[in-house]
Amino acid sequence: MRVNALLQQIKTEYLAILGDTMVGFYVHGSLAFGCFSWERGDLDFLVVVSKEPTWEQKHALIEILLRADENAPPKGFEMSIVTEDAVSPFVYPTPYVLHYSNAWRDAYRCDLDGTCRHLRGYDPDLAAHITVTRAVGFVLYGKPIEEVFAPVPAEQYLDSIRLDIENAVDDIAENPVYVILNLCRVLGYLREGLILSKEGGGMWGLANLPAEFTSLVSAALSYYRDGVVFDFDCEMGKRFAEFMTVEIQK
Repeated sequence: MRVNALLQQIKTEYLAILGDTMVGFYVHGSLAFGCFSWERGDLDFLVVVSKEPTWEQKHALIEILLRADENAPPKGFEMSIVTEDAVSPFVYPTPYVLHYSNAWRDAYRCDLDGTCRHLRGYDPDLAAHITVTRAVGFVLYGKPIEEVFAPVPAEQYLDSIRLDIENAVDDIAENPVYVILNLCRVLGYLREGLILSKEGGGMWGLANLPAEFTSLVSAALSYYRDGVVFDFDCEMGKRFAEFMTVEIQK
C-alpha cells in the first residue's frame, strides 16, 4: 500500500472513532519535507482533539496502528494525540494524551491498556514537531494548521531540538547518521533560523562546515538518502560531535 493511501486509511478510521472531537490530522516529518525514504523514514503525524479520548477509544486507535504495521515502512509510525488547548496557546513542555512509535510497539502488543495509561504526559519533542508542522506540514483532515497550532516560541523550539543532541559525543558511535544530521540541522537553526529536515541539515552542513568534516557529513547524507554503505570513522565522528557541541553552545 502506498504511503499516502495508508495515511488516508488511518485518518478515516481515526475519524470513525473520534467523530466530531477530532479537530484535525496533520502530517509532519520527512514526508512533509519531501525527503521521505521507505527504508529509513517513519510516518509522522499529530492528531488534535477537542477532548481526551476514552480508554476504549485509545485502545481502538492503537489497534489501528498495530494492524497497519504490516503495510508500514520498517521504522513504522510516530503519532501523538494532543488536545487543542495544549497547542493554542502553546504549552511547553507539551502535554499529550496518547503516543505511539516503533519503540513502544511491542509494549502495546503485550499490554495494550497498561501502555496506553503509561504513554500520557509531557513531551518536549512536541515543540519541534509542531514547529515543523507549521513550517511544512500538511492537513489530511480538519482545520488549517495556522488555526490549530499557535507559534512555538523560538527558545522553546531550540530547547526541544537541543535536548535531542545533548549527548551527541557519547551517542554518535551508536547512531552516527542520526546524530550527524541532527547536529547539522540544530546549528543551521542557530545560525540562520532555518527549520530543516535531516536531509536539509546535511546539505546545510556541506555548505557551511569546515572542509575537514565534508566527507563525514557527505557519507551520512548518502546513507540517509540512498542507503549507501557508511564506513564510519569513530575518531572523526567524535571530533565532529565535539566541534558541533561547542558551536551549538556559543
